[in-house]
Amino acid sequence: MLVHLRLTVPSSLTPAVRRLLLDDACGTNVVLHEGVSLEPEGDLVECDVARESVNELLGELADLGVGEHGGIVVSTPDSTPFAAAKRLEEAAPGDPEDAVVWDAVLEEAEDGSVATLSYQLFLTCAVVLAAIAVVTDSTVLVVGAMVVGPEFGAVAAACVGVVFGRWGLARRAALLLTGSFALAIVTVVGLALVLRLVGLLEVSDVTGPRPQTDFIFHPDVWSFIVALVAGVVGALALSLGKTSAMVGVFISVTTVPAAGNLALGLAFLEPGEITGSLAQLGLNLVGLFLAATLFLGFQRLFWKRISTFVERRFGALR
Repeated sequence: MLVHLRLTVPSSLTPAVRRLLLDDACGTNVVLHEGVSLEPEGDLVECDVARESVNELLGELADLGVGEHGGIVVSTPDSTPFAAAKRLEEAAPGDPEDAVVWDAVLEEAEDGSVATLSYQLFLTCAVVLAAIAVVTDSTVLVVGAMVVGPEFGAVAAACVGVVFGRWGLARRAALLLTGSFALAIVTVVGLALVLRLVGLLEVSDVTGPRPQTDFIFHPDVWSFIVALVAGVVGALALSLGKTSAMVGVFISVTTVPAAGNLALGLAFLEPGEITGSLAQLGLNLVGLFLAATLFLGFQRLFWKRISTFVERRFGALR
């Protein structure tokens, strides 16, 4: 698997960039368009690089000042049906499916730490669905609320911020997570009070028997274990770009359902519902954060060496 680099380079840096790309054994299709870049003024350089080695190349380009004075765009081609691509993949250490492009992870984390209207709407709607699931004792709605909730993006951003020492990123993500949950819960409390006022919601709807959904405010050790596993899966999916695996993370942790139950407990001032829901929400968020942070740190330190060892040891079996 190759990645394509599109570099906007000031003319003064072009000779160094040209030498760097031509000397890279894991790169090919190096193209130079002199003087075609208008803003910033300079040259356009393009090349294809084995995904496994792109982190080192991006680091060297940054050291040359390309990121500061020019532009770097990384994209993934849909297909690379030529012989040199196969040779590059074989020459590069590790397997492309296991390669982590850390610049892409950081960029996604930055995006995940931004408070947007759509993020708040998704989370609020998810908490509303969770509250309805509690009232109707519906596991189907619980799962639906879990899938709609976007909170793992903020959790992942905080983890990336800690691992890379970007404390501003971690702080923004933590504020987004706490603030958005607080706003969603307050909104649902308000809706519940209105429904209570018009007679559509009663205390028995919240405190009555709920055999399908009472796990929401009854956390146990398995709640924490599941959150830890989900945190590892989420970190792995984030770093490798496996977005399909994220769905499993969403429907494994009881964050949004706990927020919905908490809102109902606050609306009726039911201490048992409130404390149980707070414990469930906190337990899941802490488990997600701890596991994802530790796993991302492990990946950053050891992943490439382990991936290279596995590829050399078992690559011949493919």
